[in-house]
Amino acid sequence: MCNAKAEFIEEAEGKTVKCAMVERGTWARTDAEYFLPCDYTPAEYDAFLQSLDFEYDHGYGTQELFGTIWYTDGTWSERYEYDGAEEWQHRTVPVVPPELIRATP
Repeated sequence: MCNAKAEFIEEAEGKTVKCAMVERGTWARTDAEYFLPCDYTPAEYDAFLQSLDFEYDHGYGTQELFGTIWYTDGTWSERYEYDGAEEWQHRTVPVVPPELIRATP
């Protein structure tokens, strides 16, 4: 079992959260949605974290937690499932290959 709040805090550590959306449920249905809007207040952030203070099974089986965390630096983390286990994955915009960049005259 894993605590969704602790997992969120660990994933966001060292980054500045711009906004976030987390869903609890399955691929077929959503049981609960948790939103942290852009330009949130400290009270909204605390309330969001408290709403995530629940245990869920992040081990092998059906994915139970979905969502995206957007950061102020333009990167994001999203929930994914691979081979029956789920976790957050931090993503960055891929670098454009040099052959796609036109030389400026």
